[in-house]
Amino acid sequence: MSRNVSVSSRRRFLVGTAGAVGGGALGVLGLPGTAAAVAAAAATGTVYVASDSTAQTYNSRYYPQAGWGQKLSSFLTSNITVANHAIGGRSSRSFIEQGRLAAIHQVIRAGDYLFVQFGHNDATVNNPERYTSPADYKEYLRNDYIRATRARGATPVVVTPVSRRSYNTSTGKFNVSFPAYVDAAKAVAREEGAPLVDLSAASRVYLDGVGIEGSKGIFLWLAAGQYPNFPNGVQDNTHFQERGAVEMARLVARAVAGLGLPISGEVLPGAR
Repeated sequence: MSRNVSVSSRRRFLVGTAGAVGGGALGVLGLPGTAAAVAAAAATGTVYVASDSTAQTYNSRYYPQAGWGQKLSSFLTSNITVANHAIGGRSSRSFIEQGRLAAIHQVIRAGDYLFVQFGHNDATVNNPERYTSPADYKEYLRNDYIRATRARGATPVVVTPVSRRSYNTSTGKFNVSFPAYVDAAKAVAREEGAPLVDLSAASRVYLDGVGIEGSKGIFLWLAAGQYPNFPNGVQDNTHFQERGAVEMARLVARAVAGLGLPISGEVLPGAR
C-alpha cells in the first residue's frame, strides 16, 4: 500500500480484515469501560504481544539474540500465559494489513490483555511497506489496537517504543528514540484511558545507569567468534542479546505492577 493512500481508505480495508472477526464488534468500539469491567473479574488470562523484532521470540539458531516479549513470562505468575505474536519488520499498519492483529482478535477473550508496542518500523520513511506517519500510527492504536480489543472484552496496554542504543556523545545520556511515536502513544493512551507502559522512558533510565560501554552487553554487540550463530560478530544498536531482553521484560513487568490492573498482582517480586 502506498503512502498516499488516505487514512479513510485504509480504515475501509481494516474493517474488512480485522473488523470481520467478532460478529460486528467494530460497531461498539466506543465502549472504553468494557475491558476494565470484565478484566476486574479475574486475575488469570493470556497476554498477547503485538510488536516487532525488539519483542520477538527467537529460536536457538539466533542465540543469544532475544526479544523482551520472549522473556516476559519469567516475571509473571503461572496464572498468566504469554502469547508472543511479535515479529520482525512490522509496523502498526503492516501488522494489521497482514492479518496478524485479526489472528489475535480471533482468539483473545474477556480477561485477556493485548500489549502493543510499535514505532521502530513505523518510522522507516524510505520503506513504504512499513512507514506509518505518527498521525496514522496514533489512529491505528486508537481504533484497531485499543477500541477493537476492548470490544472483545480484553484490555489493551499501550507500550511506548523501547529505546535504541542512541546517545548524546557530549552528555553520555541516551536519546529518546522515535520521539514523535512516543508522544503519539502517550497521547492516545491518555485520550482513550488505556493503561500505558512507558518503556521508552524506563529503558532510557536503565541504559543511562549501565552507561554507553555497558550498554553493549544489553544490545546485540558480539565479538567475532564469541557465539557460533554470529561467527563474524555483530554491532546492532536496535536488537537485544539475552541479558538485554530479560532487563527490558523486567521493566515492562515492573510498570505493569503499578497499573492497578488484575494482572498487576501477578507480577513476580523479582520484577518489582
